[in-house]
Amino acid sequence: MAAKPKLRRRIWTTALGWLAAGILFFPIFWMVLTSFKTEVEAIAIPPKLFFQPTLENYSTINDRTDYFSFALNSVLISVGSTLLALLFAVPAAYAMAFFPTKRTKGTLLWMLSTKMLPPVGVLVPIYLIFRNLSLLDTRIGLTIIYTLINLPIVVWMIYTFFKDVPKDILEAGRMDGASTRQEVFQVLLPLALPGIASTGLLAIILSWNEAFWSLNLTTTNAAPLTTFIASFSSPQGLFWAQLSAASSLAIAPILIFGWLSQRQLVRGLTFGAVK
Repeated sequence: MAAKPKLRRRIWTTALGWLAAGILFFPIFWMVLTSFKTEVEAIAIPPKLFFQPTLENYSTINDRTDYFSFALNSVLISVGSTLLALLFAVPAAYAMAFFPTKRTKGTLLWMLSTKMLPPVGVLVPIYLIFRNLSLLDTRIGLTIIYTLINLPIVVWMIYTFFKDVPKDILEAGRMDGASTRQEVFQVLLPLALPGIASTGLLAIILSWNEAFWSLNLTTTNAAPLTTFIASFSSPQGLFWAQLSAASSLAIAPILIFGWLSQRQLVRGLTFGAVK
């Protein structure tokens, strides 16, 4: 008899999980569905679920823009900013996790508080700085700004993963004569690799989806896919079918990447959760 309540609980939990997944996935499903409609069908009321699919929107996008140029910019900027953020975050998190001071917690909170600052509040000074340094509409410029906006989260996550590494292991390495460099590269980083990998994956996703700075600091040369989507908004109005097709093309790479790396992402995010 005791098995029946457990079975019911499992059924309800599974059903709620599928319901939540369906609700979260529905906007993506509807966007992809709309991308195969004509403009008239896209704005039809009531919405049409059954229609004759067409590739006209994707053909228009291919004729109008160079999708692969935008995609290449997104890849280079996202990966570049993530590697740069990790390069700064790992030593910073190491110092704060294993050699904390009285100001460590305050520094971490201050870093996290910068994420609460509205980007528009610092747009003008950053725009002027980038203009004076000739960084407007450049991949280097966007890589720098994406690194800066993701650095607080990257430091926080790696700091948390480092704190979960038993200090006894590091002390054993020191007793065996390991230098600081050997301690970090041969002991600490291999142990925290799942957490660092998941942090990198998350930083790539955040950089890929960043739209505010790409729209304000780029025009053509370094424009990523977020700018590619915005280009389908015109003074004549929104062309929903074309916009949906552009959005589907923009999210497809990162959606596939997230799906392929989901196991590593979950493993890293739960690293150290079970002692």
